[in-house]
Parts: sequence; C-alpha cells; structure tokens
Amino acid sequence: MSNSRENHELDLVGHQPFEGSHDFEPRGQEAEALPPVDGGRHAWLFLAVCFLLEAVVWGFPYAFGVFQEHYASAGHFSDDSKGIAAIGTTATGIVYFASPLVIGFTGTFPHLVRHFSAIGLSLMLLGIVSASYATSVWQLILTQGVLYGIGGSLLYLPAIVYLDEWFVRRKGLAFGIMWAGTGTGGMLIPLLMTWFLEDYGFRTALRVWAIISAILLFPTLFLLKGRLPVQRPGAGVNLRRRIDLSFCKTGMFIVLQTGNIIQGLGYFIPSIYLPSYAKAIGLSNEASSLTISLVNAAAVVGNIGIGALVDRVEIHMAIMISSIGATVACLLVWGLSTSLAPLYIFAIMYGGFAGGYSATWPGITLAIRERCRDENGVSRVDTGMVVALFAAGKGIGAVVSGPLSEVLLEADELRGKAGGAFGTGYGSLVAWSGVTMFFGGISWFAKTLGKI
Repeated sequence: MSNSRENHELDLVGHQPFEGSHDFEPRGQEAEALPPVDGGRHAWLFLAVCFLLEAVVWGFPYAFGVFQEHYASAGHFSDDSKGIAAIGTTATGIVYFASPLVIGFTGTFPHLVRHFSAIGLSLMLLGIVSASYATSVWQLILTQGVLYGIGGSLLYLPAIVYLDEWFVRRKGLAFGIMWAGTGTGGMLIPLLMTWFLEDYGFRTALRVWAIISAILLFPTLFLLKGRLPVQRPGAGVNLRRRIDLSFCKTGMFIVLQTGNIIQGLGYFIPSIYLPSYAKAIGLSNEASSLTISLVNAAAVVGNIGIGALVDRVEIHMAIMISSIGATVACLLVWGLSTSLAPLYIFAIMYGGFAGGYSATWPGITLAIRERCRDENGVSRVDTGMVVALFAAGKGIGAVVSGPLSEVLLEADELRGKAGGAFGTGYGSLVAWSGVTMFFGGISWFAKTLGKI
C-alpha cells in the first residue's frame, strides 16, 4: 500500500499517524486481507457489539427514573431524598466527562484496550452490587453513580474510536444505530426493573441486573476490535501521537459546543421525573414506568433517523429539526399533559427529537474536519476526539441537571397558578426543558446570520 493511499484512508477515518511509525498499515497480502469499511460481515458484527454495549452500559442509567421514584417513595431513602436525582446523572455525567481522556488513551495505547475494558466491566459490576447494600443516598451516588460511571467509561468508550475505523461514508448512520442501543436498553430495562422493584425491592433488583450485565457484556471483551491491526510498542515504533485541538478555537466549534451544552442542561430532566410526574397526576406504577420506556423506544427511531438525515442534509438544519421538535414536545405537549394519552404522546415526541440530538455529532465532526483542512487539503482533526469533547459537553448538563432539577422544583412558583402541567408543581421543569431544547439549535441561527 502506497503512502498516498495510506494517508488517504487515515484521513477518511479521522485518525492521525503515530509519530515514527513507518508500518502503520500492513502492506501486501496483509493489507488486502483488511475487511472492507462501511459494510460486510465484520463491520456489521462490530456494530452489533457496539449496539449491545450501548444498550446495557447506557440503558441502565437512562432508566434511572424508575429508581428515582422507588428510592423517594418506598421508604428506604424517603427521609433522605435530597440528592437522589444526582445518582443517575452522576453515572451518565462521568461517562460523558471521561470521553476525551479515555478516547485519547485508547488511540495512544490500543494494545491495552482489552485490559482496561475488563477493568471497566469489573468496576461497573462492583458499583451495581455495592449499591444493593447502600443504606444512604450518598452511598448510592458513590456506587450506582461514580463507580458505575468510571467502569462504564472504560468499557464503552473505545467503541467510538473503533467505529471510526469501520465506517467512513456511512458514519452518521452507524453512529445512529449504535446510539439507538441506549433507547433499546432504556425501553426494556425500566419494565424489568419496575417488576423487580415492586416485587423484590431494590437490593434484589440491582443484584439481578449485575448478573444480567455480566452475562451480556463479558463476550464484548473479545468481540470489540478495531479494523486496523493493533499497533504495539517496540523497536522503531513510537506510539505517541499529536492530538490537534486547534479546532477548539474556531467559531463553528464554539457555537456548536455551546448549543450542545445548553441542550444537555435540560435533556435529562424529563427522563428523571416523568415517572414521578405520572404518579402525581394519578397514573399507576406500570403506566408511570412506561413513560420512560416510550421515551427511550422513540430515541431508537430518533437516533437512526437523524443519523441518516445527517448524511444527507446540512448539519445545522439537522440540529434545528431535532431542537424544534423537542421544544414543541416540551412546551406544548408536556405542558398540556394532565392525563395518560397526551403524556405518552409527549414521551414519544421527546424521545424521537431530543433523543436523536447526539446523532448529529458525526455530522458536526465532518463539518469541523472540512473547515480545518491545511494547505494540502488534509485534515488533522481526530473524529473520536471531537465526539469525545461533545460528549464531555453534554456531561456538563448530565452532572448539573440533577441538583439543578431539585432547585427548580423547590423554587416552582407556578403550582396552582397555571394550567396543564405548568400548575402541577413540575412547571419549572417543563419550562426549563423546553427552553434548553430550543437554544440547543443556536448553530442554525448563527449559520443563517453568517456568523459561522
């Protein structure tokens, strides 16, 4: 394989060559043996493994709404309820925040990925099992939140780096399918956990989920592989690489990241409080937990649909479609929902539009790479690092939204003074979610005004 062909493929997948490495890609017969990108048995098997990882690692904290309701009302922690909302958002926030660090480490030391993936799975399971012995909220934050989040980041995040090797021109669709795993897990796990929580309590529910997670995730330690051969340290090989972060100074990145952070500040709140809100308007436990399942089920369609849309339309338009749809869902549909049917409609709309927002990240990455090409037409922007930084931006929202939501509930001034959901005591959450969804689309306005 010639150097020009090698550099072209590296530019397509978004990785940078390692300094001092002359045999980055195999040549001759080994090069011909590389499986194809964008399709084929190996690529689709890899994507299926990513989908499973996404469903289990992310589906559990995204189903936290049923735990939120149980912890606050079942008597175990009702006297110490302050901080419960932070448990689930801490777990998701840590995985998001850890993205740049873990993805950078994966790219620099690919030969160690299997080792810290195994460590990650062990920490995840330890966090779940330890949470089953918790007697206070701070212990749940430490175990079901912090420990689970650290483990999940080590196990899951290498998949983002490897997906960039397997899919090039169908990258948006591939990321959309992968991220649809969150919706699938988030759809099924609340139904399963509601049954265990009601019949057996949270301690048994957590232990059973630890066993299920171990069975499902252990095979991924061996099946999660990159397309390119693993580079190992040795004579004449330097694994260090430059990570070009100059794109962070561009107006495009700043505006897009700002919108991403704002969207994250409201995104998690409906998923946390929908079961509690449903109970507040008189719905049963089963009907309440189904709201979370509907949000996450719709997110499956939203991720795949918006992921495919990103490959076909201008990225700022795709972001705006997601933002406007989610805004309407929050302010109009949820805002008027005081019975079962409109609340379910909200859950479906919100999951589809807001849940698909992160599927725009691959398109954002491509736009930034195009903007940041050098005089030779080569982009040194690393796809995985851009996605990681946007994940970290969303992590700000994940971490902040838990405590923020409790402040908004306590400060709500609309109870009994407004109609619909706005007067139920959850009005501040409805309004905050809607406003943040709208401003998540600020890049469209910046693009329209010629600012980026």
